[in-house]
Amino acid sequence: MSYEKLFNDFLASGLIKRLDVNFIQIEKLIQRAQKDLIVAEKNLTIDEEVAYNYAYLAMLRSGRALLFLKGFRPSDGQQHKTVIDIAQAILGKEFELLVEKFDKMRRKRNQFTYDPFFPVSRTESIKALKTAGYFVKVVSNLIKKETPNQRFDF
Repeated sequence: MSYEKLFNDFLASGLIKRLDVNFIQIEKLIQRAQKDLIVAEKNLTIDEEVAYNYAYLAMLRSGRALLFLKGFRPSDGQQHKTVIDIAQAILGKEFELLVEKFDKMRRKRNQFTYDPFFPVSRTESIKALKTAGYFVKVVSNLIKKETPNQRFDF
């Protein structure tokens, strides 16, 4: 499905709303995502769940920046899933596996947040951090590519 069709479907169902493109917001989200990656890495030896959570947050924030770039924001009770679905549509087949990992991280994060019997291992946190770092890089590069006249500090 093209991302234009997905946007129209999501607009009609109230999953997203239109938003004026604000490059400062986009820049701040990517900067925060980069900071989240640093926080995740520094916490690997202290708390695997914190590291995993911040790796996931880095992906979520950069995914939101991608939506903002297209002039939309999520607006319902399943905002995280909406960001993932639209990120997949925007990034396309080439990054399908990466976005699938993002969605798996979302589900895992939800499990360990609400159920103490689903811990996160150090290995999972390390993989999450690598995945998040790559995702933030892909999104950052796409944002710069699609806005060549815009100067970003990230």
